[in-house]
Amino acid sequence: MQNRSGAIRAQDEWPEDDVPGPSIDVDHLLAAARRQWRVVAAGLLAGLVLAILYVLTAVPLYTASTSVLIDRENRAIADQLSTLGGVVDDEATVLSQVELLKSDTISLAVVDRLKLTGDAAFNASGGSLFGSAVSALRTLADASSWFSAEAEPAGEDEARRQAASARVQAGMTVSRVGRTYVLEIAYVSPSPELSARIARAIADAYLTDKLDSKYQATRRAGAWLQERIEELRQKSLETDLAVQKFRTANGLVSTGGGRLVTDQQLAELNSALIVAQADTAKAQANLDRIRDIIGKGQTDAIVTDVLDSSVSNKLREKYLDASKREAEIADRLGPNHTQAVRLRGEMREYQRLMFEELGRIAESYQSNLDVAKSRERSLTESVAQATGISASANETQVQLRELEREAETYKNLYQTFLQRYQEAIQQQSFPVTEARIISHAATPTRPSHPRKALVLAFSLVLGCCAGVGLAAFREFRDRFFRTGDQVRDVLGQEFLGIAPLVDGGGLRRVEDVEADGFHPRAVRKPNAIVNHVIDHPLSAFAETMRSAKIAADLSLSDRPSRVIGVVSVLPGEGKSTVAINFAELLASQGAKALLIDADLRNPGTTRAIGRHADAGLVEAVMEGRPVRDLLLVNQKTKLAFLPAVVKRRIPHSSELLASMGMAQVLSAATQHFDYVILDLPPLGPVVDARAIASKVDGFIFVVEWGKTARHVVRQTLRNEPTIAEKCLGVVLNKVDIEKMRLYREYGSSEYYYSRYSAYYREG
Repeated sequence: MQNRSGAIRAQDEWPEDDVPGPSIDVDHLLAAARRQWRVVAAGLLAGLVLAILYVLTAVPLYTASTSVLIDRENRAIADQLSTLGGVVDDEATVLSQVELLKSDTISLAVVDRLKLTGDAAFNASGGSLFGSAVSALRTLADASSWFSAEAEPAGEDEARRQAASARVQAGMTVSRVGRTYVLEIAYVSPSPELSARIARAIADAYLTDKLDSKYQATRRAGAWLQERIEELRQKSLETDLAVQKFRTANGLVSTGGGRLVTDQQLAELNSALIVAQADTAKAQANLDRIRDIIGKGQTDAIVTDVLDSSVSNKLREKYLDASKREAEIADRLGPNHTQAVRLRGEMREYQRLMFEELGRIAESYQSNLDVAKSRERSLTESVAQATGISASANETQVQLRELEREAETYKNLYQTFLQRYQEAIQQQSFPVTEARIISHAATPTRPSHPRKALVLAFSLVLGCCAGVGLAAFREFRDRFFRTGDQVRDVLGQEFLGIAPLVDGGGLRRVEDVEADGFHPRAVRKPNAIVNHVIDHPLSAFAETMRSAKIAADLSLSDRPSRVIGVVSVLPGEGKSTVAINFAELLASQGAKALLIDADLRNPGTTRAIGRHADAGLVEAVMEGRPVRDLLLVNQKTKLAFLPAVVKRRIPHSSELLASMGMAQVLSAATQHFDYVILDLPPLGPVVDARAIASKVDGFIFVVEWGKTARHVVRQTLRNEPTIAEKCLGVVLNKVDIEKMRLYREYGSSEYYYSRYSAYYREG
């Protein structure tokens, strides 16, 4: 049994029912398969029927094929004589040949060669009933044909020729065999002989077109090359002559490598100047370093020439030896000892002598720097002089190089075009193509279409996929409460049980109604469903009512008299029926029970068992009439019922239920009855239940099985925290037991329903 803390937690942390778990629930999938197997079977059956219809109505088609090899050996022979033939070294070229075979050029050539415009077998309609229907649908789906007018053909013969070409293209397929240079040409028609003839004609037309295209290309190229060769020859002579004249006029002398003498001299001087500048920078750096050492008096600083000087090395050794002995004497005898003082004097003398040696090295660095700077100045003047001499020559050489490039270009073009012209002339008389037929089309002996086994298998797979897709969609759209686990997971509320869908809509027997009595203050039950717990005390419906009673007794054990409201989200979920049967169960067990129809907008309980009443809750609240004078009583169970006689619409029903008069009615009822059951209006359309929620001790929530969406119930309880906190549990009403078995999962209460259903008796 859920306690109050659980109810509060349910308000704060509402679980989401539509978020899938991280793993696959096999039991859930099996349960879904049990629910939707008819849908999948229907999809399979539909696919099978369509396949059978197609196979029975399809016209058998025959396929003849021929293979064409794009022969690299023939191409190599042709390439020895011409480079203008097609090159088939890459995939794009092979695919281009495929498109050529599918073109109008080839199909029109086949039509003309076989005279297909007058061939009766070719022009006969061979489409199946299924194919005709598909063609009609395609025509209707082509919206462009609705608005565009048909172009007038050039003539009737040309129109038939074009139509025959289109039919040839429609029946032809061209494909590349793997990664090879083989193209397979296939043609499909209802006639095996016609298929073979057209397949052979397509291959022949392709070879002929290749020869014709090569001949025409070489012929056009030869004529064009002849004109260009004469023009290029004249240009080559003119540019060569212009180069020689320019050299003579400007006196440009070049070395063996094609460079001017002035340019070579300038390059050598620039190289020498760069070396001189580097030497100057190095000498300056050495001088700056040794001056810095002398200026700072760094006895431990080292330069390269100091390390190479024997004098400096000996002085440094003596200095270090004196320093070592001074430190030892100072440690033993003290720093003021005569020997220590003397040694420090020697150290200062050695230091002076070392810095004098550094001064002599610095003078040598200064001398090297002066020599480097002098050489750099000399080279700079030479470079400036050579630059001035070569500047004018370079300006003239720019014009010379332009003339030389132009002459070389015309010379190369002239030689290339002359060679290509000779090759083109030879190519015109050399009938070699890079394609040949390697497999001729034979007359097929058996139809290739339809492939009955493949059609049946594909249709079954397609039908299965459609059925599974539809079943999955139905499962996805199933957003209703089906099991008690869903109630606990989605709402966080206790599940009280199920109220099965019973056939109680008929009228009770006359003698049963008469047994209730015709007293004006007696409850009358013309419908058997409102008396179900009395007529069937061992049914699952009655067991759920007993579960609700136990929930109320445990949760409200501190109250001597309990006010329990029965609510639902939407109208028509059966809350009035549950309220009547719940009250009858309490009364039949000896408790003093009062049932109040508090639905002033739509008093369903009153219509069910108190239609003959002339006054009720409205009069007790608004007029202050005693409740005992307005009650109807069931003579068998002693259930008291306070009807709601609504003679006109009450716009302020929520204020009426929240009024002081209603509080007085409930106060008086709790003094005389153990249980007060309120049949309240649904939470969705009106706010009446919210208005009286503070006066109710607990609520029984009724949800219609398979009809009320989980999201609606969850959102309603989220918006009504007071009702959610006082909710004793949820009853799933109108449950279809046969369908509920399809939603059982291992471990759930529904899974074991067949085992404990033996405890129930509906008779």
